[in-house]
Amino acid sequence: MSSLSLPDMPVSSISALPSSGFRLTKEHFLVAVPVAVVAAAGGFLASQYLSSRSCKKGQVNTSISKDSPKVVHSFDMEDIGTKAVYCRCWKSKKFPFCDGAHAKHNEETGDNVGPLIIKKKDA
Repeated sequence: MSSLSLPDMPVSSISALPSSGFRLTKEHFLVAVPVAVVAAAGGFLASQYLSSRSCKKGQVNTSISKDSPKVVHSFDMEDIGTKAVYCRCWKSKKFPFCDGAHAKHNEETGDNVGPLIIKKKDA
């Protein structure tokens, strides 16, 4: 197995400012490059971890009327009857009406969303 070796470079080609008295040698680069690579990898992994914590899932609406630019449902109060229960988690199979799917959503995500309940006042 052959060992990896770096080509010999003249010291003058990698020296810094000549007036500073500071010279960068091949040994300096052999130390600096791995340190820079580890620092860059650590920064990347930390940013990935932090960004994954801030948004557990992507979009809220994953399946309902995806071909529309905006999902809007409108109902007349007279048509509701005495009570209507509407979905706010976007997981209901009977959307826009609630079917209780928010319970599973809340358990999976730690959310606390529930339905919108509209009812008529007793006269």
